Amino acid sequence: MAHDWNTRRARAIAALMVVPLAVGVGSATAQQAEDCGDGALLSVLVVDESGAVRAPGATVVLRWTAAERAPVRGAAGPDGRFQLCVPGAARGATLWAEFGEGSSKQAAVAFEPGATTDVELRILTGPAGTGRIIGQVNDRATELPVTAATVSLSERTATVETDGRGRFVLSGLSVGAHELQVRRPGYAPLRHRVTVHRGLTAEMEVGLVPASAEMEPLVATVTRPRRLEITGFYERKLWGELLGTGTFLTADYIERWRAGSVGRFISDHIPEVRRSGVTLLNTTGHMGWKGCPMAIYVDGVPVRGYGIGGAVLLNQVAGLEVYKGLEGLPAGFRDDRNRCGAVVAWTR
Repeated sequence: MAHDWNTRRARAIAALMVVPLAVGVGSATAQQAEDCGDGALLSVLVVDESGAVRAPGATVVLRWTAAERAPVRGAAGPDGRFQLCVPGAARGATLWAEFGEGSSKQAAVAFEPGATTDVELRILTGPAGTGRIIGQVNDRATELPVTAATVSLSERTATVETDGRGRFVLSGLSVGAHELQVRRPGYAPLRHRVTVHRGLTAEMEVGLVPASAEMEPLVATVTRPRRLEITGFYERKLWGELLGTGTFLTADYIERWRAGSVGRFISDHIPEVRRSGVTLLNTTGHMGWKGCPMAIYVDGVPVRGYGIGGAVLLNQVAGLEVYKGLEGLPAGFRDDRNRCGAVVAWTR
């Protein structure tokens, strides 16, 4: 495992360009600031996790805060730097960087006219860390949840039991291959190999076979995208589904359908939400059948003045969160203006 990590680490570093961080930064910023006139300048430096190695060609993604403008995607230059003259109406943004299979954490920035905002984004390629397995155990014959099933990994003494909905969580797992074991009286025991990835969650659906049935067990495994892990999507999904406060749709589910737009997909799959032009309306609770306009967020940034379809295409969506009221909204999306609920889209 150590050899595999060192090999991946070496390849990641080889793909980056080693450039002294102080060289040329001041002059480039000054020249760009002059080109921006009285406007603000955003200067982003993309580096590896240590901060010592630059990432030329890394993709920088930027979402404006409370500004009616399309998101920006651009590539860092040979020195790992991305610069942009900020539109006059923009006062803030959320941004992150992507490089290969890695990505940075999100950063929230504010802008002032005539000033330069410097941001350093570090691609998460460092070693260490653990992974997690979240699963659902069902009866293979009836498809009903199996409660109180014992779930463990062969090399760990600790075990967990599935809850009343057949769900379980194994956290703090070492990276690599493991053998998952699931047991429940009345069912044939299950053993299944699963791979744990650093900082990611493997989501499993397990179909246990009743001891008297002649059929094969069913195990489906999906590794969750890093972007959704970093933004906390799956934590909210876990508790939102448990408490019934939201609906959560991932790219795996979305790709089964051929909807023309994000708005159409949501209205087709969530009966309580309907479209009126570019607006999504909540038809429950406040204002009843007439509908109440729902707040829209893309990558955590509110979208004002135009619909979700104008901010993101369906094939760009990694996950959707739909909340049908102010109660149950996560703190990051709680606002008095969101009394009708919110639709939150996360891009790939």
